[in-house]
Amino acid sequence: MAIEQLLILIKPDGVKKSLTGNILTKLSEARMLIIGAKAVKVSKELAEAHYQQLKDKPFFGELIDYIQGKIYGEPWDRVIAFVYQGEDAIARMRKIAGATNPEEADPVSIRGAYGRITTKGVYENVVHCSSDTQEAQREIKLWFKPNEILTSIYPTKKVIVEKEEIEVWS
Repeated sequence: MAIEQLLILIKPDGVKKSLTGNILTKLSEARMLIIGAKAVKVSKELAEAHYQQLKDKPFFGELIDYIQGKIYGEPWDRVIAFVYQGEDAIARMRKIAGATNPEEADPVSIRGAYGRITTKGVYENVVHCSSDTQEAQREIKLWFKPNEILTSIYPTKKVIVEKEEIEVWS
């Protein structure tokens, strides 16, 4: 069995419904290691990059609004992002998450238990899980900087960045 990493997002509907604890409890059944975690207000650029493979779909705009939490407003306009690592992590975690369509998901899965399809046809499926190792690498690099992950999982390099404005504690 291969050690894999994947990105898991608790989407804005999961945050709004206070499901973070329930979801983490279900995910813990897989006995994976969390190697990165943070709350993220999703920019339009990040949302579009995350769902780049769906940009030609008619529901792309609604999907971007959904992942940004626009339909929920503050303080629900955020996701909780995790990088999990473990043996066959992707297949095991996707099984716990359930099918993308909540109506097709196993009732004991996260999406089966907590997901729904709105009257407007939006899949409120509560979580995102990387689909394969290539997508996992692309998504992890999109959502996390190397120093935000506790284990070295991909090659990195040191660069000098000049004139970058950063916020620091005063």
